[in-house]
Amino acid sequence: MNIINSFKKIIIIKKHMSEQRIDNFLFKTFKKLPKSMIYRSLRIGKIKINKKKVHPYYKLKINDNITFFSINIETKKKKINLSKSIIQLFIKNILFEDNDLIIFNKPYGFAVHGGSGISYGVIEIFRKIRSDLKFLELVHRIDKETSGILILSKKRSILKKMHINLREKKIYKEYLAILHGYWSKKNKIVKLPLLKKKNIKQKKKVCVHKEGKLAQTNFEIKKYLNNKTLVKIIPITGRTHQIRVHTAQFGHPIVFDNRYGKIEKKKKKIIKKNSRLLLHAFKVSFLHPRNNENFSITAPLDKKFQNCLKYFSKNIF
Repeated sequence: MNIINSFKKIIIIKKHMSEQRIDNFLFKTFKKLPKSMIYRSLRIGKIKINKKKVHPYYKLKINDNITFFSINIETKKKKINLSKSIIQLFIKNILFEDNDLIIFNKPYGFAVHGGSGISYGVIEIFRKIRSDLKFLELVHRIDKETSGILILSKKRSILKKMHINLREKKIYKEYLAILHGYWSKKNKIVKLPLLKKKNIKQKKKVCVHKEGKLAQTNFEIKKYLNNKTLVKIIPITGRTHQIRVHTAQFGHPIVFDNRYGKIEKKKKKIIKKNSRLLLHAFKVSFLHPRNNENFSITAPLDKKFQNCLKYFSKNIF
């Protein structure tokens, strides 16, 4: 059992610590603290930056002062026990790997990291599987319910370069989704501000709101199905649940999106068997941070997405 105590401890951010998210920095600095505790401490102000509360996605700057107020916790270090099937699934779904990056075709249903009631996610699983790597961090995030391309960095220097590329919108991302109804050809570019809110049950939900942050999503119709539309989606900004909210706002939510769409009554056996959020991170393109050469990769659709696509091509649901 490990006891971690902190009473008004201050950390001053140096150059090598900067340009990373505060939550990621805290995870690495206090490995024995549960991630749920870190998120809660940020939320209620027990961890502050320059005497102010900040969001978990705040990017650290040189000379930032992180102050910890009365954080006391006694905890056991959690062990991750992985089944052979999970290990095999993760290894099989590695699309690309070199000395700097791992590009992974994330299955739907896996959170990218632990926290908020989730013991562990993709990054913790990979650290367990690839214990040979001294450094491994997520370059970006995708929703638990979304499948597709997820990039991990093996070096801090590479991570910084990739984050710069993300901020400067130099990483091209392309998604595939099946929407309810027929998406209008006129809606090629959607620009609607998004705001995070909490509902009665204290669950986070994003909505279109004039006080929100600008979000842009570009759409291209791939194919009209039976009362459904297969679309290619290019998010220009990277707001939480951006694609899901923008599509729902026009009355065409992503199929099986129970948060922003309608809860489906899955009468057909094939639909019950294959239901999952039909949103997939299909393609990514960028200049490789090591050699500045063009790099592009696609991730194949899983069987459930393919089965739904075939079904909706022939049937109305």
